[in-house]
Amino acid sequence: MEKLAAKIYGEALFETAREVGKIDAILEEIGQIREVFSQNPDFDRLMRHPGIPRQEKLKALENVFGGRICGELMGFLEIVVQKERFGELPGAFGYFADSVKKLRKIGVAKVTAAAELTEEQKAVIKKRLLEITEYVDLELHFDTDASLIGGLVIRIDDRVADSSIRTKMNTMKEQLLKIQLG
Repeated sequence: MEKLAAKIYGEALFETAREVGKIDAILEEIGQIREVFSQNPDFDRLMRHPGIPRQEKLKALENVFGGRICGELMGFLEIVVQKERFGELPGAFGYFADSVKKLRKIGVAKVTAAAELTEEQKAVIKKRLLEITEYVDLELHFDTDASLIGGLVIRIDDRVADSSIRTKMNTMKEQLLKIQLG
């Protein structure tokens, strides 16, 4: 239920930003809001606390963000507080950012290799992925996992390309176990 609510709120914010032509401004302001909450965990706890009246939370929002963020985003935050869905903000903001990437055809890929990749190897991977996908740019996240032995595992959205030696060995093992000795 929480993921669905975050998606609904994020989608509403994204559609509003598109309608008023403020996608970039709101994306930037979301970054500022995230920074405020990460630097002030007590403020985050205050906004999430069920025992604090909504009016006090709305006043706190106005004190912190009033005049610093656009009216559309301020209105969004007020609705989230009034509906007692402040815990959905990280998910809603994430959905908003993902929607902006999708609109701009920016993909997000996670590349896992058995060993640390050089900058040159990373550039080659990015170039190749851009050639075989519909994206105009990619946000790449690199990770290492020695258990892969060699090769790569690339995840883009719900697609996985696994060319790791570990997977090839497991596949070979399964095929060998299926052979019946006669």
